[in-house]
Amino acid sequence: MVSDPHSGMLRYPSLPEWLRTFSGTSGQFSAILRNAEQDPVDGYRHTIREICQQPATWPETARRMNESRARIAQFLAGSKRIVLTGSGSSQYAGECVAPALRRDLGLPVDVQGGGSLLLGGGASVAGEPALLVSLARSGQSPESAAVVQRLLDTEPQTRHLIITCNSKSRLASEFANDPRVCVVSLSEEVHDRSLVMTSSFTNLAFGARFLGWLERSGEFEALAARLDSAARQLLTLWPDRLSSFVSGDIHRVVYLGDECRLGAARESALKMLEMTSGKVATMTETFLGLRHGPMCFVDDRTLVVCFVSSDPLVRAYECDLIAELNAKHLGARKMVVGVEDPGAGLCNSADLAISYDFAGAQTDDADLALLDVMIGQILGFHRCRQEGLQPDSPSESGVISRVVGDFRIHFPESLTK
Repeated sequence: MVSDPHSGMLRYPSLPEWLRTFSGTSGQFSAILRNAEQDPVDGYRHTIREICQQPATWPETARRMNESRARIAQFLAGSKRIVLTGSGSSQYAGECVAPALRRDLGLPVDVQGGGSLLLGGGASVAGEPALLVSLARSGQSPESAAVVQRLLDTEPQTRHLIITCNSKSRLASEFANDPRVCVVSLSEEVHDRSLVMTSSFTNLAFGARFLGWLERSGEFEALAARLDSAARQLLTLWPDRLSSFVSGDIHRVVYLGDECRLGAARESALKMLEMTSGKVATMTETFLGLRHGPMCFVDDRTLVVCFVSSDPLVRAYECDLIAELNAKHLGARKMVVGVEDPGAGLCNSADLAISYDFAGAQTDDADLALLDVMIGQILGFHRCRQEGLQPDSPSESGVISRVVGDFRIHFPESLTK
């Protein structure tokens, strides 16, 4: 376990205090944050702040979800199924929490992309009551509102919970007066301005996690505080090491994870892909799934990022896979991430082990997923700058944008005429 040389910083709970304190510490990453406020023309002002602010934003999200507890409980009561939906990163936010919700609620919990629902998928099976949870940063993507409207029209038994970072969005306002729709707007601070989602992502995922804590809502705020502390320590200890680790002759990155951590791996892979404008190829797999063909992607210029489970059984299988990579001499280097001593017996001299510290509290892989995503964000940020790109707007040709542009929504009745 790595000790925290700046443990005094954990006493600062508020967002402004945290950013001031962190930007005043030594190190490359904190200096980037400090310089971003003074010289925004370098193209990283929003991204660096939004990555660094995350720990201090989670308690506010816990508070806002708690304020809506009664209404959320009413919407959840009687539901036989939950479907989490979003597009791109918002879908992956759902994947970070769905396994935990299945366990906590004892209900079927699925994740469907907004596009899948738009093409004819549904929340309800055989007409039973269901809850559709829409996760959205901007709430302005064309399919977001179209999906809610289609299911309001075709599934009268389905209720809708919308969690969004933009209280002024179409998704938040268009259905606000419908009795079948509950809207929870998160803080404007987490309505990310950067092209890529960072603090929006972790707060949407954390907000969705609240559904499994309705009967212990006070404990949810305590969980937010523990995550806050662990994430501040991560930001204090690791970003500068991650800069050197992702540099050099790396042209591919593979992210491995299981259950909730698979959602974190998918989001981390997307962050690297978006922030390098496709210059670094990425792939996501489960640990056991890597053996079935995708292992051929791992060459001598590949970084392998391993999000190792806190569950002893799952972890045993994951460690076996990492040992196999070592035996086959696959990959340029590995990063092994988890609790306790995740790299024990698995890391070579070129590798890096990152241990999360929850101060003795029992950990859950759904908790660790938020920290995994922060690792992915920092790796993407550093490699973006190493590629000569601007983290706030890395897509120089405009291939991708902060909000997906308008596209035509097709309705079945219009296609039959």
